[in-house]
Amino acid sequence: MNPMLRDRVVRHLDTMSDERAYQVLDYIEFLESKYAVRPTLGNTFQRFAEGVEDTLRAGRVPATAVAETMTFLNRAVGVLNGVAAAGKSMASDIVQAATKPPESSPAPGAPPAPPAALQQPPPRPGDTQS
Repeated sequence: MNPMLRDRVVRHLDTMSDERAYQVLDYIEFLESKYAVRPTLGNTFQRFAEGVEDTLRAGRVPATAVAETMTFLNRAVGVLNGVAAAGKSMASDIVQAATKPPESSPAPGAPPAPPAALQQPPPRPGDTQS
């Protein structure tokens, strides 16, 4: 959909009551089924929220109650998406840490190695030390 058409549709939707907006949604879903257009599927949380919305609407719950419920569910979906993103980030950090080669560490009780700048190269055969 081109951006100008999308903006025009959104301007009309913004002025509608929830009851009329649900009628528009019903018509869009009818067109999808008539022309076999597959809607883009959201994530699991979004699909769950839409299922709850459809169930409330089928039960003839008033549009204002549905709108309030959906506002609450959208907030919950946002929180769950944040938790899922944090979990994915933590899992990738764990995988990176697990695949990182181990750093050499001194044996327990051994004195720490001096910094590289203070270390002297080992003597070569035939060299005399003074």
